[in-house]
Amino acid sequence: MGNEESPQITRRATRLSSSTPVTSNEVETEKITKPYKLTLNDFVFGGEKLNFNDLLSSFPARGNQIRELLRLLGTVNSPMLPLFVYGDPSTGKTSTILQIFRHLSRPFVYASCRTCYSLQILFESVLDQLLLHKKNAANGYSSAKRCVKPSDFVNFLREDLTSVIEKLKSLKKVGSNKSAGKPSGNMLYLIFDNLELIREWDKSSTALSFMFNLYDVLKMHELGLIFISNTSPDTYYSNMGYTEHVPVYFPEYTEDDLRQILMRNQPNRKLYSSFLDVVLRPFCRTTRRVDELSTAFSPLFRKYCEPLSDLASVPNEEMKRRLFSHFQPHIAPSLNEIFWVPSKSSTEAETNKDTMRKGSTRKSEVGDHFAQIDFHMSTSAKYLLISAFLASRNPATLDASLFDSNGGSDSRKRKRKASEKSIEQKEVAEQELLMKGPGTFPLERLLAIFQCITSAADSFDEDEHENDDLRAGGDGGLMSDVLLQLSSLCNANFIIKGGSCPLEGSTRYRSTVSEDLALKVARSLKFPLPNYLYRR
Repeated sequence: MGNEESPQITRRATRLSSSTPVTSNEVETEKITKPYKLTLNDFVFGGEKLNFNDLLSSFPARGNQIRELLRLLGTVNSPMLPLFVYGDPSTGKTSTILQIFRHLSRPFVYASCRTCYSLQILFESVLDQLLLHKKNAANGYSSAKRCVKPSDFVNFLREDLTSVIEKLKSLKKVGSNKSAGKPSGNMLYLIFDNLELIREWDKSSTALSFMFNLYDVLKMHELGLIFISNTSPDTYYSNMGYTEHVPVYFPEYTEDDLRQILMRNQPNRKLYSSFLDVVLRPFCRTTRRVDELSTAFSPLFRKYCEPLSDLASVPNEEMKRRLFSHFQPHIAPSLNEIFWVPSKSSTEAETNKDTMRKGSTRKSEVGDHFAQIDFHMSTSAKYLLISAFLASRNPATLDASLFDSNGGSDSRKRKRKASEKSIEQKEVAEQELLMKGPGTFPLERLLAIFQCITSAADSFDEDEHENDDLRAGGDGGLMSDVLLQLSSLCNANFIIKGGSCPLEGSTRYRSTVSEDLALKVARSLKFPLPNYLYRR
């Protein structure tokens, strides 16, 4: 076990140790020429052990989830049922779990279904970590074992787990696992992250069934399974006969939670707090993802501090008013640049306006005047508002024909001359539809229309050459943002939530937007709304 004693900092802590200065050129040369040999210590985080108070302070608003996970993991070598950790994207699920294992110093293997984008790659990644195998030029960057079939993975996994557990038991007998950076206990945990991405793989139903049945198939009490997903357990098949996983929910951050998270590690906390007083609330109405907010706030904070000569100064009330008057014009343009359905950036819009011809500029100014709305709304929220308006105005039976590949009604189709009787019947039907008012629609229909009109939005703007990515269904994280914006539109009474349908049992919605406002919002997006309206 001499090899297990030498390294003090493992590969799991390379980011923490990358900033450590090298005091000897010989040591640095040796690290470059001699490849690092993996040991049992690489199953845990290296470096200093994280105590409980530091763990709680590292994750504001996650104290309940941390205590619940510690309770479910139990004491050392305690058998456990598989855990299913779920919540919206960017709610701290993965980081919390990994830091909990750093606090406990327990051995684990981590595999993400985002980087391991097929079953074979996922299988071989887990086996390579168990075998302490590292791909490099010497082995041709190949895996230790080729594994394609789930049956082979089960056999290899049981064999490798047994070998690793026996080594951990022998390490415990020696008594060398009590120091920092050493494995604690002889139980091994497998962590599978981004589980929802398996549904996009080939034979996804078989793959999910296999993953959920893995605990029952192996029947090893020394193994702990943890699944991390951005979607709830209800989105997976529930009648496959596997052992029920213990769910742990990570709720969405509140505005106060986001303030605590964003305030961490800020050199001038009072200055940054005054900045958050201005930007946090309007941004929270559209997204509460920490990654999006931190990315958007970084350039905005620099813009906010431009009038200051000293960034260490403590702002008073007069200084706050001066900073706000300087910063206020930059808030609205930046709101449109943080969404999955982005609008053109403000700088790009200004550049295109300068290069357009005078005649087209005059024409666009007239169009922009009619397209102006009296309130700010993100691009994706505008598309959602139009989707709700169409769902309320159009019969559901005509969705397939209206949202076809031709982009609504096809003017090239040969139209038969209507008789006077048919024209009269059409007018009566329109009057009945007008008297009836906007209809209700389920959430599934709203999301389907939203995906159709955003996926086809690139073909509407042919005069301006944009490279905006309007792929509404390209990422699973979009649905959570759309649902958040739907809640905001309901709070603003643009959409009202009705009762549940007695047959479907699902909540139905109704659009309260007038046709004039819907057309104005559509003009701001250059969206041909009349092409998608019934009897227009």
